[in-house]
Amino acid sequence: MLENSLTYSMFKDFVGDKTIAIAGVGVSNLPLVEFFVKLGGKVVCCDRKTEDKFDKKTLDLLRKNCVRLHFGEDYLDHFDGCDMILRSPGIRYDRPQFAEAVKKGAVLTGEIELFVALCPAKTIGITGSDGKTTTTTLIYEMLKKSGRRCFVGGNIGEPLLNRIENIGADDVVVIELSSFQLHNMRVSPDVAVITNITPNHLDYHTDYQEYQDAKKNIYLNGNTKLVVNYDNDITRRIGEEHTDADTVFFSKTVDTGGVRIYKDVIYSGDEPVLKISDIKIPGIHNVENYMAAIGAVGDMVSREDVHHVAVNFGGVAHRMELVREKDGIKFYNDSIASTPTRTAAGLRACNRKVVLIAGGYDKHISYEEFGDVVADYVKHLVLVGQTAPAIKESAENAVSKRNTSLPIELCDTFEEAVQRAHDAAESGDYVILSPASASFDMFKNFEERGNIFKDLVNKL
Repeated sequence: MLENSLTYSMFKDFVGDKTIAIAGVGVSNLPLVEFFVKLGGKVVCCDRKTEDKFDKKTLDLLRKNCVRLHFGEDYLDHFDGCDMILRSPGIRYDRPQFAEAVKKGAVLTGEIELFVALCPAKTIGITGSDGKTTTTTLIYEMLKKSGRRCFVGGNIGEPLLNRIENIGADDVVVIELSSFQLHNMRVSPDVAVITNITPNHLDYHTDYQEYQDAKKNIYLNGNTKLVVNYDNDITRRIGEEHTDADTVFFSKTVDTGGVRIYKDVIYSGDEPVLKISDIKIPGIHNVENYMAAIGAVGDMVSREDVHHVAVNFGGVAHRMELVREKDGIKFYNDSIASTPTRTAAGLRACNRKVVLIAGGYDKHISYEEFGDVVADYVKHLVLVGQTAPAIKESAENAVSKRNTSLPIELCDTFEEAVQRAHDAAESGDYVILSPASASFDMFKNFEERGNIFKDLVNKL
């Protein structure tokens, strides 16, 4: 079904009067309901949430377009007669109900896998534990500045599959890919970027190796140009193993022949591309993001295009986003930082000790080393959520080793955490929401967490 020769015309003929099940009615799958109905398919929607958890607008859309709706704990037990199943990325592909349906002839896939298989345009995929959203956005902005017609989607933005009729062979599509989306993906984009790999999502993956293997699917299933971080042990090894197509390394310290830094200038091969001082967004991690982007599209855009983006791009929402200055205190929203390594990178970029709000959903990631960063860059720590005790223990251990002190507050609510952080700050301080944890214990996603933070800060 997902062979390289599959075209959109062939796919439309396949859907015809077939029964298409959508497992998990979320941000990426809801727009597909009307898409498949338009192609002549009969749509079945299944979701773990009960009917009363949906808003009226969503329910009306589902009732109007679906031949069957299944809500509740047994939502995966209703695939009889289905020809294709599109699973939400948050549902593991190896659930026994999927295996049983496949045995009966159903095709199991996902929105992104199907899109990459059908897309007539050049595709650039970006994954990694940290930095993938910024790198995806940089690539998109560089291509757009070059005059190319391009689209962005995947783990950010709008779903792509229902836009495929508007995408032509001369366009470029930039796709952010999570390990959930890549887990059993059997096709790969034309260009793949892996920013770095560190432990993440161990609440979903069986172990760290499975998480790494999922990331590898971004290049394993095609003649894919691979751009990887030489300074990360795992991605360096991946790059050295990738011999089927071009591999481009980027490195802050080593000249690999790819993208490197020399005298505060980013070079691609022997060609100077961008002065680091021209990059508007702060932090060495963002320099790495520019290096990854240059490695991916340096042959498709000009130095002038790269420079224009560097001096104008102020960062993605929820990534060290300045919310407000009140009484000399600057409040920053870094809600997208859902891992200790990403929070650490943001703290290092501040060049001062800050008041930090951290904590959230437990992805079973170790915080053992994070305490050292907190001890070095935080003057007052406010914690909330499931991971608060683990972060507190790590910070206390690090402070104890240094024979120093650090005020640490545990809060019951997010609102309380914001107020306590404000009360602890003085004029000239930064108050930063950078949770080092996922959002799902209190919020739908990091965007909702960041937006509520901004709302609370603006009401102070």
